[in-house]
Amino acid sequence: MAATAKAVRAAGGEATVVAGDVSNADDVNMIITRTVDEFGKVDHVFNNAGIQGVGAPIVDMAEADFDELIAINLKGPWLMMRSALRVMIPSGRPGAIVNTSSFLSTAATVGTSAYSGSKAGLDAIIRACALEAGPHGIRINNVNPGVIDTPMLRGHGDAIIPSLAAQAALGRIGTPEDIADVAVWLCTDEARFITGQSILVDGGFTIPGPR
Repeated sequence: MAATAKAVRAAGGEATVVAGDVSNADDVNMIITRTVDEFGKVDHVFNNAGIQGVGAPIVDMAEADFDELIAINLKGPWLMMRSALRVMIPSGRPGAIVNTSSFLSTAATVGTSAYSGSKAGLDAIIRACALEAGPHGIRINNVNPGVIDTPMLRGHGDAIIPSLAAQAALGRIGTPEDIADVAVWLCTDEARFITGQSILVDGGFTIPGPR
């Protein structure tokens, strides 16, 4: 987090670091309050915190592992949106909220029942939230990454990368920048008429049909 803040400042921006648990309402409220204290307002929110959790067939998965994954991946963004909107709506200013979902909200692999469920739930939640926030000029969308080159993916071993890349129409896995660019775009006026959408960014990985 400190490295990210340093990069923001080096680029001419302002940044502050606040540590908290997104699945804890008090921590979430503290994060939003601190943001208002530091910058005077909240215009845009990017909910990117999430975990892969324990991947296991449903018959082998522990209830505690399921609860942790849902708490962070689904309840966390819900809490952040609730706290942010309680500040954004009274301000009377337009704004945007973006959440990180996943291509696995509509797809699945063995062992992803809880993870896929958390992301599918997030895709559903934003539709209702977008209806509620829209009259106040606030847009809410998800960006749904495909296979992205992150430490989470690399944790499965580098050997899987070529085969995953071969399944994408563009012939490569994604980069964090591929997702960040879409998240930023969704907060700009260029996306002013987009809300309640889950935008798949996967390089054609999930296009149906033989490879």
